[in-house]
Amino acid sequence: MGNANIHPILKEIAALFAAREKEVYLVGGAVRDLFRGKKAQDWDLATNATPEEVITLFRSGRWRVIPTGIKHGTVTVHYKGHDLEVTTFRTESDYRDGRHPDTIAYAATIEEDLSRRDFRMNAIALHLPDEEPVDPFGGMTDIKKQLIRCVGNPAERFTEDGLRPLRGVRFAAQLGFTIDPPTLDAIPQALPVTAGVSPERIRDELDKIIGSPNPAAAFRLMEQTGLLGLILPELADCRGIDQKGYHQFDVLDHSLLACDYAGREAYPLEVGLAALFHDIGKPAVRQLDGSGIWTFHQHEKVSAKITRKILTRLRYSNAQIDGVCRLIEEHMFHYEEIWSDAAVRRFIIRTGEENLENLYRLRRCDAYGMAGLEPGGDFLLPLLSRVDTVLAGSNAFSLKDLAVSGRDLLAAGVKPGKYIGIILNELLETVVDDPDSNTREKLLEIAGNLNKRYL
Repeated sequence: MGNANIHPILKEIAALFAAREKEVYLVGGAVRDLFRGKKAQDWDLATNATPEEVITLFRSGRWRVIPTGIKHGTVTVHYKGHDLEVTTFRTESDYRDGRHPDTIAYAATIEEDLSRRDFRMNAIALHLPDEEPVDPFGGMTDIKKQLIRCVGNPAERFTEDGLRPLRGVRFAAQLGFTIDPPTLDAIPQALPVTAGVSPERIRDELDKIIGSPNPAAAFRLMEQTGLLGLILPELADCRGIDQKGYHQFDVLDHSLLACDYAGREAYPLEVGLAALFHDIGKPAVRQLDGSGIWTFHQHEKVSAKITRKILTRLRYSNAQIDGVCRLIEEHMFHYEEIWSDAAVRRFIIRTGEENLENLYRLRRCDAYGMAGLEPGGDFLLPLLSRVDTVLAGSNAFSLKDLAVSGRDLLAAGVKPGKYIGIILNELLETVVDDPDSNTREKLLEIAGNLNKRYL
């Protein structure tokens, strides 16, 4: 390794350990990325210093140390604007819950510490500050071969930690690597262990898959090994759902291609999730029409409902769930030039101005997924132009944009209670059709007439 690859901060930290006659190594994904010629983002360090010694070492300066995982030998060091996890050499055993070791013991050497890691490409260490690699399992060779192989026996590694199979397919999507056949073959027998992993940890891995350049690679490996049926059975059920006449591919392949487009374009996570699940309701609603073609009427509504259950199960936030489901519900819009300005305004209101850009992105993903081809030109440009024109005008898109409020209606003699909301919504409908009517005088006149109807 050349000196230019290691950040100067790491050399400073190495000097602090050396002054106490302690060893320190850069480990984990940062080392893998350096050997791939990439910039290392997150720094994990391994040392023969105990957590208490690390705390003392850094507290002697102006830096904070947080005992984030001290029972596992890990502390987090905040050093000159950088966060580093520092872990004492350790070994692990007895994974009764399929995720966390029951027994942790400090190890004497870095080689022992590396032996507990998941994949060979992640079991390389760089001694600091001289940058000498320690590679007892051939991880550097695997990186050159773009190969994902477990450290030791794959079945044992996956039985220890049920998240490792999902991490393996995630790395395949992120790095473009191939999973070694014996490692891949060990995944199905580990499914009962993976089933016990917390939804939050599963969700975090799915987020990384969806954010990768090639999410479909991971999802196809998941289907092949049974992970998809375990984690996302609703998506697995989309295999073989034919939609000829509308799409070149079945629902699952179409969805994976749509998700791939989102990953390739680095779209926000909500778009990637919507692309993956936007047609997930099709198996439930499909029917044959008179000409023998499958139809999927109202699938967007059923897809949104199923997606809400999936995202809730995986512990996504309410805001994320609402955002993704809104995109799925609205993805079937069909713009025509004959749309009136009022129709455009209703489209904006229904979608939510804040969701428009993501809806456009989802539509591009959907179009790509039809044949795996880049949509010709920007087929959305006519709609975008109309929306931009309407947004630039003086329009009301919500109750807060009206020239009158609930207080104004009360002062004008409207009875308190539910009729206030009813009349305000009717006023908004009026203004959507006729923006010029959004004046205090005009709206109070209309409200007065409506109030007489409800008396």
